[in-house]
Amino acid sequence: MSESKLIPSEKPSPPTPLVVLENVSVKNNSDIILDDISFRIDKGDFLGIIGPNGAGKTTLFKCLLGLNKEFKGTIKIFDKDIRTNAKEIYKKIGYIPQSNSFDPRFPATVKEIIYLGISRKKIDNQEKIEELIQLTGIGDYLQKRIGDLSGGQQQRVMIAKALIHEPELLILDEPDTAIDAGVLKLFYKLLIKLNREKNITIIWSSHDLDAVNMVSNKVACLYKKLFFHGNSEEFFNNESNLKTFNEYSMHIHIKSHSH
Repeated sequence: MSESKLIPSEKPSPPTPLVVLENVSVKNNSDIILDDISFRIDKGDFLGIIGPNGAGKTTLFKCLLGLNKEFKGTIKIFDKDIRTNAKEIYKKIGYIPQSNSFDPRFPATVKEIIYLGISRKKIDNQEKIEELIQLTGIGDYLQKRIGDLSGGQQQRVMIAKALIHEPELLILDEPDTAIDAGVLKLFYKLLIKLNREKNITIIWSSHDLDAVNMVSNKVACLYKKLFFHGNSEEFFNNESNLKTFNEYSMHIHIKSHSH
């Protein structure tokens, strides 16, 4: 009696991690800035990093970008060590730092700022540039000086500049701090569009928990140590997580005002 052999269905292979942190620690003399941080970011993730001031978010970004190599542990991006391959990795990353306030007297126009992001060897295709201008909605002020724009307009310009070399990973350090409340929704829509339609993996930090909940599919809650890393729903639907976050934020707020 022959029985048909059951072939077990193959399990889908896990997604390839784009970023892997293993036991990352940073000290400033005796002060602990980051304490044994480990997590991974998969391609297509939209990771929101939350934590009070002094939590180590900006230091973490500097480590990810290879700007700070004085850390213990390992950081791999695109399966390459950031310490030894920073220049190669950086070509695939778009970065927008915390503050983009321009001197109103700075003479460069928006168009000139955008073209600063173009490598001589890459993207001489005007069609791609036009698509990017349309995507980020900066077409109406290309000839204006960068210093004459609002905070929200400046951030759009910096996103366009960061995207011009077609990065696979976009890192934004509190990009919503300089943006008027009225245009924030448009800004978040742009980020969602870049993530979902262009398949750009995004890592960003913000103090706006509602915004992180709205746009991010993953959350990392940081205060020197990593207290949570996982799905947004899992974090925001758990009162214990939110309570811990609020307690740490309040503790830091009181501590910073007691000096």
